[in-house]
Amino acid sequence: QVQLVESGGGSVQAGGSLRISCTASGDTARRYCMGWFRQAPGKEREGVAIININGIPTYAEFVKGRFTISQDNAKNTLYLQMNSLKPEDTAMYYCAADQTDYYSTRWVQDFAYKGQGTQVTVSS
Repeated sequence: QVQLVESGGGSVQAGGSLRISCTASGDTARRYCMGWFRQAPGKEREGVAIININGIPTYAEFVKGRFTISQDNAKNTLYLQMNSLKPEDTAMYYCAADQTDYYSTRWVQDFAYKGQGTQVTVSS
């Protein structure tokens, strides 16, 4: 089992940047597919980005070219660098992990382990 804690959320103006982090603890010796999903008020959860067990990233179309997912295995930390932020990026962002490997952001919100989320607010 792994526990996930997000940090780094906040408020930023449109066009700005923000980096959020997710620190894992617990059974970190195992390899996990890691990812981020988000949920805005009144909307369904949507996958944002994943990085698979071999370190290959995959992005949702709506963040391609703007967001970058990365990980520091020595620190057991997952990052999401968000550039050129838009008001529609406003949401609670959640970190997730699963021992099954994935190649699409479609199911990240259904991963076995999830954090409590960090709020990202983008003002126009």
